[in-house]
Amino acid sequence: MSRRPRIAVVTFPGSCDDRDAAWALQAVGAEPVAVWHADEELPDVGAVVLPGGFSFGDYLRCGAIASFSPLMGAVIRFAADGGLVLGICNGFQVLCEARLLPGVLRPNASLSFVCRDVPLVVERADTPFTTRCSDGQALTIPVKHGEGCWFADDELLAEIEANGQVVLRYAESDNPNGSVANVAGVVNADGNVFGLMPHPEHGVDPLLGPGDGALILASLVDAVRLSTGLAV
Repeated sequence: MSRRPRIAVVTFPGSCDDRDAAWALQAVGAEPVAVWHADEELPDVGAVVLPGGFSFGDYLRCGAIASFSPLMGAVIRFAADGGLVLGICNGFQVLCEARLLPGVLRPNASLSFVCRDVPLVVERADTPFTTRCSDGQALTIPVKHGEGCWFADDELLAEIEANGQVVLRYAESDNPNGSVANVAGVVNADGNVFGLMPHPEHGVDPLLGPGDGALILASLVDAVRLSTGLAV
């Protein structure tokens, strides 16, 4: 039997979905490895997940303080070496604040907290995070956030669109936060760092609702298996 690929799940003060992410990763075949934000080095892992929550109480800006946690230096080096990094909700905010992903996250256009399933469209199925999807596929994954409006000015948006860095969009008819160009998830230029506002870890067990989140997490597990020489 193939050994399960090891994937780090980082906990910041205020993370509330770290255990959910660990459970979901285990459910799709990974070995989650808990890592504390104050650690200065990553353990031997094939990928890193920054989970959702309210790191440092969302003071200053969501994810801003967490981006300076000691472990983030190791995450930045890991990403620079081609390591796979996934940021979910607050993790997406942290990655943007750490300049590992383009754009910023602002308060929802409604100025209210949003918590519900949302329809998404897969823009790219060729990233390490979406290989179990197909281009144009419709997904349904939960969101729960108050500052999930991804924003980029016209120049940056044009660059991101030209580079094909938009991986997920909200359906035209149901953008829950006012995100520019309906962006729900973006990847960095090198394709190894991905952030999204929807919570795939809450969309794994079909007994609890749509199971489309498993496609995202299982794609990551497949990519780690390939990169570490494990059979898929």
